[in-house]
Amino acid sequence: MMDNLTFPDTVQLAVPFFIIAILLELAWITIKRRGGRYETRDAMTSVLLGAGNVVTGILLGFVAWGFYNWVWQFRFFDLGTSIPIIVICFLLDDLRYYWVHRFGHTIRWAWASHVVHHSSQHYNLTTALRQTWTGEFTGLMIVSVPLLLLGFHPAMVLFVGGINLIYQFWIHTEAITKMPRWFEAVMNTPSHHRVHHGRNAQYLDANYAGVLIIWDKMFGTFVPEEEKVDYGLVVNLGTFNPIRAAFHEWIGIFKDITQPNISLFDRFRYAFAPPGWSHDGSRDTSRIIKRKFVERHPEAKGKPGL
Repeated sequence: MMDNLTFPDTVQLAVPFFIIAILLELAWITIKRRGGRYETRDAMTSVLLGAGNVVTGILLGFVAWGFYNWVWQFRFFDLGTSIPIIVICFLLDDLRYYWVHRFGHTIRWAWASHVVHHSSQHYNLTTALRQTWTGEFTGLMIVSVPLLLLGFHPAMVLFVGGINLIYQFWIHTEAITKMPRWFEAVMNTPSHHRVHHGRNAQYLDANYAGVLIIWDKMFGTFVPEEEKVDYGLVVNLGTFNPIRAAFHEWIGIFKDITQPNISLFDRFRYAFAPPGWSHDGSRDTSRIIKRKFVERHPEAKGKPGL
């Protein structure tokens, strides 16, 4: 019965691979003295945030599962579970991921959850573990509705989403410089994703891809890796406290929307406008940061991302 359909928990099965890959990367960096850097406190923060993500997934996973199954009853088709259907579901889910990821950078309410993943100033495989504890509160599960209505079973949607996350693990490294040109043209790679984690003006809000970089090329958000990447946030946290990393932006939203002498519309925009928006112009969004950078460096005008 389709209603009793189950798929393996791919992320859980991949945990031993994650551990082995981290140890291999650490050994490579230690022996070769290149290809990245590990900072013990930073890596431990990432591991703790990853563990917290697993716990919150167990405690709150019923929210997405319940929502998916509620939508599933209104489906237009039952597409089944054949290999071609799973492949199509994977490709469409990767497109879904692109937009969820893009919303996570352009809507502050979603950024409050996703910012956790960008809070490290280092870039290694432990950074991939630095995941949110509050993803269920963003409401972005709604982006999966078209897949469910088309007839892709909720269990299948979660299954291909897990494969997507597993793929993204290996691209969080500096040990790999460039993949073959044909691969770089189609797939998300360490080079492409390093750009995404950069706080350089040129690299802000770029390369949202999960597996296929073609989405960024289609929607105008692709930026190639050129200058050295400066990792982290526009304003870095300055702490390794996982609690602060997990909740600092939610606290910031609460403080902003409860400040006195601003309009109701301004309160709304503090929650849902792009990160960095402020009613008095005292902060900068990524678009303003890019514009100011070009004003200071006119020779950079026209470069990808600017």
